[in-house]
Amino acid sequence: MEPAPAKVKPQGRLLLSTQLDAKDELEERLERCVGIVQALTNGLSEREANDALTANVCKGQQQHEEVCLGLFTLALTESAQAQRCYRDLTLLNRDGMNVILVKINQILMEKFLKLQDVPRTQLVWLVRELVKSGVMGADGVVMTLLKQIAGGDISAKNLWLAESVLDILLDQKEWVLKSGMLIAMSVYTYLRLIVDHGTQNLLPLRQKEVDFCISMLREKFMECLIIGRDLVRLLQNVARIPEMELVWRDLLHNPQVLSPQFTGVLQLLTARTSRKFLACRLTPDMETKLLFMTSRVRFGQQKRYQDWFQRQYLSTAESQSLRCDLIRYICGVVHPSNEVLSSDILPRWAIIGWLLTTCTSNVAASNAKLALFYDWLFFNPEKDSIMNIEPAILVMHHSMKPHPAITATLLDFMCRIIPHFFPPLESQVRQGVFNSLTFIMEKRVLAHLAPLFDNPKLDRELRSMLRERFPEFCSSPSPPTEVKMEEAVSLEMDNHVLDKEEGCYDNTEAAFSDDEEEVNNKGKKREFRFHPIKEAVIEEPADITPWLDQLDDTMKEKVLQLQKSSDTETQCEVMQEIVDLILEEDFDSEQMSALASCLSELFKDHFRGDVLPEEITEESLEESVCKPVCLVFRNLVTMQEDNSGFSVLLDMLAELYQKQPKIGYHLLYYLKASKAANGKMMLYESFAQATALGDLHTCLMMDMKACQEDDVRLLCYLTPSIYSEFPDETLRSGELLNMIVAVIDSTQLQELMCHVMMGTLVMFRKDSVLNILIQSLDWETFEQYSTWQLFLAHSIPLETIIPILQHLKYKEHPEALSCLLLQLRREKPSEEMVKMVLSRPCHPEDQFTTSILRHWASKYDDTLGEHIKAQLIKNNNQPRKRQSLRSSSSKLAQLTLEQILEHMDNLRLSLSNTKNSCQYTHTYTHSYCLIIGDVLMCCIIIDYVCLSVFSQTPILQALQHVQASCDEAHKMRFSDLFALAEEYEDSQSKPLKSRRKAPATSPRSRKGAAPPTNTEEESGSSSASEEEDSKPKAPKRKRKGSSAVGSDSD
Repeated sequence: MEPAPAKVKPQGRLLLSTQLDAKDELEERLERCVGIVQALTNGLSEREANDALTANVCKGQQQHEEVCLGLFTLALTESAQAQRCYRDLTLLNRDGMNVILVKINQILMEKFLKLQDVPRTQLVWLVRELVKSGVMGADGVVMTLLKQIAGGDISAKNLWLAESVLDILLDQKEWVLKSGMLIAMSVYTYLRLIVDHGTQNLLPLRQKEVDFCISMLREKFMECLIIGRDLVRLLQNVARIPEMELVWRDLLHNPQVLSPQFTGVLQLLTARTSRKFLACRLTPDMETKLLFMTSRVRFGQQKRYQDWFQRQYLSTAESQSLRCDLIRYICGVVHPSNEVLSSDILPRWAIIGWLLTTCTSNVAASNAKLALFYDWLFFNPEKDSIMNIEPAILVMHHSMKPHPAITATLLDFMCRIIPHFFPPLESQVRQGVFNSLTFIMEKRVLAHLAPLFDNPKLDRELRSMLRERFPEFCSSPSPPTEVKMEEAVSLEMDNHVLDKEEGCYDNTEAAFSDDEEEVNNKGKKREFRFHPIKEAVIEEPADITPWLDQLDDTMKEKVLQLQKSSDTETQCEVMQEIVDLILEEDFDSEQMSALASCLSELFKDHFRGDVLPEEITEESLEESVCKPVCLVFRNLVTMQEDNSGFSVLLDMLAELYQKQPKIGYHLLYYLKASKAANGKMMLYESFAQATALGDLHTCLMMDMKACQEDDVRLLCYLTPSIYSEFPDETLRSGELLNMIVAVIDSTQLQELMCHVMMGTLVMFRKDSVLNILIQSLDWETFEQYSTWQLFLAHSIPLETIIPILQHLKYKEHPEALSCLLLQLRREKPSEEMVKMVLSRPCHPEDQFTTSILRHWASKYDDTLGEHIKAQLIKNNNQPRKRQSLRSSSSKLAQLTLEQILEHMDNLRLSLSNTKNSCQYTHTYTHSYCLIIGDVLMCCIIIDYVCLSVFSQTPILQALQHVQASCDEAHKMRFSDLFALAEEYEDSQSKPLKSRRKAPATSPRSRKGAAPPTNTEEESGSSSASEEEDSKPKAPKRKRKGSSAVGSDSD
C-alpha cells in the first residue's frame, strides 16, 4: 500500500492551504498585483523597469495601489528581491505607505497563523524596515505585531517572534520613545512575557526583556503610568528578579525617583486599566474564539468549545500563566449587552469558573483568583464598572450549591487578600472590597449577600471570618433565605443547572484551609468541572415560533409544511423544496440563521438514538441515510465545488452545526454509508473550513468526541475511514486514538485489529508512533493495553519505538513494560536494543532488564556478548565525571558504565540463584540421566546455556578492559564479576602450545568440563577443591558450538 500523499499543498506562495480550500481572496488579489508588476518590468533593465512602474503609478489611484501591493507581495515571498522591492516601494509610493500599513494590519489580524514560513519572516523584516524609515503609522503595526506574541507559549515560532519584535524595539529605541502608547504597550507585553521565559535556555531572552522594561520604566515612567493598576500586578509577578526588584522597591518606597509627578503606588492602583492593554495579551485567534463563546454558544452546550480551547491553548505546563490574561480579558473587555445577559448565551461566570478548574498548581490558582478580584481591591463606583466585578460574585453564588469548595476558596481568598495584598494600604483595600459588595447589591446583581456569606455549607471558621470582616452583609447565624435576582429568566435557568450539577460533588462540608491545597485535593478533574446540561429526552412538540417571523413568506410556508408532515417520505420532499429555495439566486442569506434554528428544532428527534443499523447491510445503510436532514448532504455531494450553490449549502450546514453540533458526525456517517457519496469523504474538510471553528483538525476531533459520547458502535464504524481519509489529522497525535480506546470493549478491539491486519486501517506511522505511545503512558490500564495491541497489529519495527524505554518507570508504567517485554523476547537483540535495555536505572524490584538479558543469553549468547562488549568499551572510554554529570541532569535515563556493570552483576546473581536451586547437580553430574529423568536433565541444560554468556570471549575481554581502568571502589563492588575476567586472563597466560591443543579436544570433553567451571561460586560445597583444579579449563572460545553438542549428547 502506497503512503497517502500529504494534503497540505500550498496553492500560493503566501498562505498555507489545502487541496479543497477555495482560493483566498486576499492572496488572489495580491497575486494579481504581482502579475501586473511583473508584466510591466519583464525584460527591462532596472532603470527602465523603474520608469515603467512610475508611469503606471501616475495613471490613477487604482494603478498606484496595484503596483504598491505587487511590490509588497514580492517583498514577502521573494526574500532575495526584498531589499530592491522595498526601495522601489519607497520611491513609488504616494500616500505615505498607508496602503501597505493597512494591508499589513489586515494580514496580522486575519491571516498571520496561515502565513508560510518565508512570508512570516519577511513580514517582520518589512516592519523593521518601515520602523527604520520612520514611516508614520508604523507604531500601530508594531502594536498589532505585539498582539500576535502569545502568552503561555514557548514554542520556537512564538519565541522567535517575541525576540524579533524586541530587537526592533531595542534597535530603534529613539523612534520608540516618540510614541507613548507604544512604550506602554510594549512594557505591558514584555513584563507579562518575562514570566514565561524562566527556564535555563531562555535566560538570555529574558535578560533582554528585563533590560528593555527597566529602561522604559526608568526613562519614561509617566508614559507607562497610563497602563493603570495592572502594571502593579505584572511588576509583582517579576519582582523577584534582582534588577526588577530595584524598580519594585522604588515604586513602593521611593516613587519620586521614577518621576517627580508620581505620588506613589496608590496612584497606579486607583487607575483602571484600559481595555487596549487587557486585549493586547490575547492573540486575535484567541480573542475571536472567546468572543464566539460569550456571544453565540448556548449555556449547556459549551463543553465541546471549552475542550477545543483547552487543547489549543491551555494544554501545556507553560500555559498556566495564560489563565490570568483570559480572566482579566473577560472581566475587563467582554461586557455583554442586556439582551445577551437575559438570553441563554453562555455567561461569563461559567467560563471563569471553568478556567479556575483548569489550574493545576497553587501559584496558577492564586494568580487566577487575584486576576478575578483585582478590580475589587480599589473599586470606585464613580470610575469603575459593575461589569468588572460582577463575574466574581456570580461564580461564588452559582457554585455554592453544586460546588461549595469553589465558593469557599474564593471567599477565603477575598478575606485574606485584604490584609496581605499591601499592608500599608489595608484600609484602602478593605474600602474597595466594601464598595464592590455595596455596588453589587445596589445594582441588584444579588439581592442579598447573607445567603452567600453565612451559608451552612461553608466551614464554621470561614463563616466566622466573613462575619468579622463584613458584618454589614451578614445576617445572624440562622438558616439563609432564598436569594432573589433581578432577571427571572436567569434564575430559572441557573436553578436548573444547579439541580443538574448537584451530584457532581460529594456531600461533604466545604473545608476551609490556610492555603490552596483544597482546590487541588478536592478539585481534581471531576469535582470542579462545570458539567453541561444533558438534554432530557422528553417528547415535546417542536416550537419554531421565535424564528418564523424572520423568514420570508415562501420559506415560512415550506417550514410550516415540514413541521406538519409526519411521514419521512413527505418530509424529504419538503426538505428538497427548501434546499431548492436556498439555492435560488435571490435567497436572502440573512435568514440563514433563523432557518437553521427552525431545522434544528424540527429535526431534533433525528439526532436521538442510534444512527448505525443493528444489522449492517447495503439495504439497511441506505435506509439509515434516508432522513430529511440527509437531503442537504445529498445535494452537497452531487454539486461541483465551483458551483455557487455549493458554498451556500456549506454556509447552511455551518449555521445548522452551531445549533446542533451532532450534524458533524452525521455528515461523516452519510459520506461513508451512502452509495451516492462514495469517494466524497474529503467533502467533510470543506464543511470544517466553513464552520466557525474554521479548522479541520479541531472540527474532526470535536465531532468524533461527540460521536464517542453518543454511539460507540458508530465511532468504531467510522474509524477506518477517518484514519484513511485524514491521516495528517489523525496520525500525528494520540487524541483520536485515546477517544477510541477509552470506550471500546474487547470485541470492538479485536475488530479494529482485524482491520489493521487486512490493511484497511492504519493507526500508527513510523514518524509519530513513538510520540503517541509516550502520550498513552498517562491513560487507563485497559486503554494502554488496547493501544499496544493495536500497535502490535501493525508491521512497525520494534526499533522504531525502543527509545520509549527511557520514559518507563517500573512502578508507574507496568502496562507498557509488560507489552515491551513480551515483544522483545521475540526479537534478536540489536545494538540499539541492548543499549536501551541497559540504560534502564537499576532497582532491586525492577526485573525488566535482567529478565530480557537472561532470555537473550539463552538464545543469542554470541550476539548479546558482542553488543554488551561494545557498550562496555564505549562507556569505559568516556570521562567518568562528565558522564555522571550528564546522567544526573538529564530527564531521560543515560547509559553509564556503572549501570552496565550493575545489570551484568544482577544477571550473574540471577543465574547463580538458579544454579543454587539445583545444588544436587554437583554430586550427580555424570549420572543425572538416571535420576528423575527429563526434569533434572532439563534443569542442567538451561543452567548451562544461560551461564554460557559469561564464558563469551567478548564479554570477558571487555570486563578485563574495564577492570584495568576502573577505581578500587568499583573493583570491590563488582569483584565477583571481575573474577571472571581474572580467570580469562589466567587462561590466556598459559603456554601457547597448550592453548593450541584446546580446539582439538573432543566435544564431549568440552561438554564434560563445563559444569565444574560454572560452579566456582559454591565455596561451601564439598567439591571446592575440584573446582579450583578445574578453573584453568574455564574459557570456551566457540561457545555456541559446544552448547549444541552438549545438548545433543545429553
